[in-house]
Amino acid sequence: MSEAAPNTIPGFVDRRQPIGLAAPPVVERRQFANSHDDLSPPARELAVAIDEYKLRHRRRFITYEELLGVVQELGYRK
Repeated sequence: MSEAAPNTIPGFVDRRQPIGLAAPPVVERRQFANSHDDLSPPARELAVAIDEYKLRHRRRFITYEELLGVVQELGYRK
């Protein structure tokens, strides 16, 4: 299968790799709003722990299993 070179298409600009520049640093693009102001201290602790988990694992949404893991990391037991 032959690949068409992007430079041969009129008006096409390939912006995936900057020419002559080093790759830009990877920056977390998601910006979580601080919506924890109205929460009780225990609820705020859980919300912050979930946000940190999402950032650490690059996840926007987490499963119930992941949520259970975060809760258990905070020390909660059944």
